[in-house]
Amino acid sequence: FDSFTSIETFLRAAVEDPHVVTIKITLYRIGANSPLVDLLIQAAELGKQVAVVVELKARFDERNNIAWATRLEEAGIHVVYGLMNLKVHCKLCLVVRKESDGIHRYAHVATGNYNRVTSQVYTDLGLFTADEGVLDDITEVFNSLTGYSNRRSYNSLLVAPVGLRQGIRALVEREIEHAKAGRPARIIIKNNAVADHGMIKILYRASQAGVPIDMIVRGVCCLRPGIAGISDRIQVRSIVGQFLEHSRIYYFENGGNPEVYIGSADLMERNLDRRVEVLCPVTDPAMRQLLRDAVLEVLLSDTDRAWALQTDGISVRAAAPQGVPPLNSQRFLLEWYAAQHES
Repeated sequence: FDSFTSIETFLRAAVEDPHVVTIKITLYRIGANSPLVDLLIQAAELGKQVAVVVELKARFDERNNIAWATRLEEAGIHVVYGLMNLKVHCKLCLVVRKESDGIHRYAHVATGNYNRVTSQVYTDLGLFTADEGVLDDITEVFNSLTGYSNRRSYNSLLVAPVGLRQGIRALVEREIEHAKAGRPARIIIKNNAVADHGMIKILYRASQAGVPIDMIVRGVCCLRPGIAGISDRIQVRSIVGQFLEHSRIYYFENGGNPEVYIGSADLMERNLDRRVEVLCPVTDPAMRQLLRDAVLEVLLSDTDRAWALQTDGISVRAAAPQGVPPLNSQRFLLEWYAAQHES
């Protein structure tokens, strides 16, 4: 609901800043017209070190990606064509800048592609960060993608295929322990698909342990909610509205000290085991609360464009209580963000 130009502005500032020495970015679905490519070429022409990871196997965009990669290489940019047997699906941009007190790094982590066209119809999230722990991990992810690191564990990020599955499992198991001890426990998952058997089983275990689980799943969901004694604390809904819900958010109540992750990964075997994915923690308390209250809770309150998945696998249109106007979550958020900008 904010403009995609935020990432374009960030990259343009990095290109034009004489103190910036390095720019690294992953490009999955580039699209037919990409101002980012022009900016990256301009950066190389200005003498900056530029590295671009282009995924040639991005479905439906293979032709575009090959053409852009060729143009980037012709400009002298270090282009990496993904990894053997792994799609590079994470959305990362790293900027390295010389400052008076030394080298500083800045990064952007996204849930969706760096694609101006799809950004007009997809809802996605992007995080600008200078958190050193996150930046250390992002640097190592890029080092791994460009062949300079074999890192198998990360301190802040959850990275597939080396630790994302184990990381999510550990977060769910922690909620189970909180629930058993009588501490606040809750899980909210917003993503595009839930199909991995292992993830479904651990979520069933959490439900059986007393953890309330709300899920907002845009597409395929193989989990069955509401099964007595198995998944009766799980609710699943989809929002079918003006925009395609594409952002991924993973919320864990954590005994009253919530943790939130955003990133590129869905709960599918391919995302967990056969792709390079990144989930990034949102460390700022105000931002965590914003994601919970102004995104997740709004979507969970939708009574106009929401469909609730039933135990039998059929989705039923959500309805507002008698006499209460229906809430269209996307329209509500459009108006809310517009009001924030005006103020």
